[in-house]
Amino acid sequence: MPNVGPLEIAVVLVIVLIIFGPKRLPELGKSMGHGIREFKNSISGDSDKDSPDEKKPELEASQQAQVSQPQPQPPTTASAESPAEPVEG
Repeated sequence: MPNVGPLEIAVVLVIVLIIFGPKRLPELGKSMGHGIREFKNSISGDSDKDSPDEKKPELEASQQAQVSQPQPQPPTTASAESPAEPVEG
């Protein structure tokens, strides 16, 4: 089996950049890091090392993001107020 050299790694990285784009690369790296860490912990039998103190800022940030986003208003029906008029075209 041939060795993987720097040229092959560069080609693969360029292809990944073209496929996913620069906006999604950090997200992909983060999710791969989480997956690898979770896999290592499951293989070694370690318990989850993420303490609630570490997860607290993430939880607060996500809650603030949800609060800052306006909730969608339910659609109001115009038929109760006035009948719809036909559109002439």
